[in-house]
Amino acid sequence: MPAIATPATMKVVRIHSFGGPEVLRLEEVPRPEPDTNDLLVHIHAAGVNPVDWKIREGRFGQISLPAIMGSDFSGVIEALGPGITDFRVGEVVFGTVADESGTYAEYALAPVTHVTEKPPGLDHLKAAALPIAGLTAWQGLFDAADLRAGQKVLIHAAAGGVGSLAVQLARWKGAYIIGTASGTYMDLARQLGADEVIDYRTKHFEDVVREADVVLDTIGGDTQQRSWQVLKKGGVLVSTVQPPSEAVAAAHGVKGLFIKSDLTRRDELSQIAELVIRGQVQVHIDTVLPLREARKAQEMSRSGHAHGKIVLRVAE
Repeated sequence: MPAIATPATMKVVRIHSFGGPEVLRLEEVPRPEPDTNDLLVHIHAAGVNPVDWKIREGRFGQISLPAIMGSDFSGVIEALGPGITDFRVGEVVFGTVADESGTYAEYALAPVTHVTEKPPGLDHLKAAALPIAGLTAWQGLFDAADLRAGQKVLIHAAAGGVGSLAVQLARWKGAYIIGTASGTYMDLARQLGADEVIDYRTKHFEDVVREADVVLDTIGGDTQQRSWQVLKKGGVLVSTVQPPSEAVAAAHGVKGLFIKSDLTRRDELSQIAELVIRGQVQVHIDTVLPLREARKAQEMSRSGHAHGKIVLRVAE
């Protein structure tokens, strides 16, 4: 049979201005062509992350508009940029896309440094949920905090997208895990591997936790400020959302670190995927929605009430 030609256009969800969810538009646009070091990927699933609605709201300054939303994906390589030999057309991959591209789309451009082969035992939905959340959890716990077996770690929002993976990675490492969660999701945090779970609606975690080696802060604000006092001398607070105060850290005799995921760490992404396949890490998906419901997906993420990942199903 003759090969099916790649369509010249594609459906996308993009913004033409910053604002609320109403600025998200489902549109048809020309399909991009891969340049040097880029892959053209047919998107099967796209992960929804808090950074998506933060970009939509204009929190990261001016970006070129119109802009297609989304970073995480799982899909199939449709075409290769000039000179690329590490991948092949038809290979199933997952990772993150180029800054000028987006995953709320039928096709996207992805740098070869941001992509790795999707193992057969990992489906598209779970693969699309992993890149940013998984790398953030891994790099926060291991690269920044150097969490080791036997150490005590406090993980905020332990049933959330990053927190649910962080709990399982800390369990795999052999740490003692204390998580915060709402009453509804305390059982989930325990099932994921937390040794203790604190209901933040009824208890102040700083009245319960003592001598923690590591705090993983995925919330910021008042939660971060109250976290300093639970650390032992020489401990580490790692935030994924807000740079900690160096002065406050020094006053408590601890370290405060802010991390932004290094999306080029394909080796770490592959290790996380392997843990999922072996059953040592579960990808907890809260909701799966079609591309046309991207607005609802971002509203759910923005509400803070989604526990686990939200994923858009782009192709069947």
